[in-house]
Amino acid sequence: MKNRFKYNLNIYYQSTIIYFVAFVLYVIVRGEFVENSFNLILKDPVLYAFGVIVIISVLTLLYNMNRKRFIEINENEIVFGNKYASKKISLSDIEQIRIFKKKLEKEYSFLRIVRIKLKNRKRTLAIRTSDYENEEELIEKFIQLKNLIENRNV
Repeated sequence: MKNRFKYNLNIYYQSTIIYFVAFVLYVIVRGEFVENSFNLILKDPVLYAFGVIVIISVLTLLYNMNRKRFIEINENEIVFGNKYASKKISLSDIEQIRIFKKKLEKEYSFLRIVRIKLKNRKRTLAIRTSDYENEEELIEKFIQLKNLIENRNV
């Protein structure tokens, strides 16, 4: 029962593409149709704002790609990690696992949140399952762990 779930980068890809397309469309509309020249567009502060947003979006995507975050669930521990470090939580240290469904504004969409209560820590760990690839499989693994911990505590 060893599974590794990678961090989902789809939102970063999508936002970068949307910002870049908006930037290109702004340059085309402002440069060709409004002023018939690309020389005057270089003095436009909105162009610089769009450029900064695109650059920040690309840098954020590259940063998150480089980190390579993941969750790994083994028989006796949960590992939260990235390329540089990892934190292991033994199943014996887990007091409780709760799985919540938070309804979103869309009619049938839910955000699943897993809260892990540790014995030696006041605050719970919160995990958004939609942040990771194979969300349904990840939820199933947490349900299995929840049942295992509840049976152990009885």
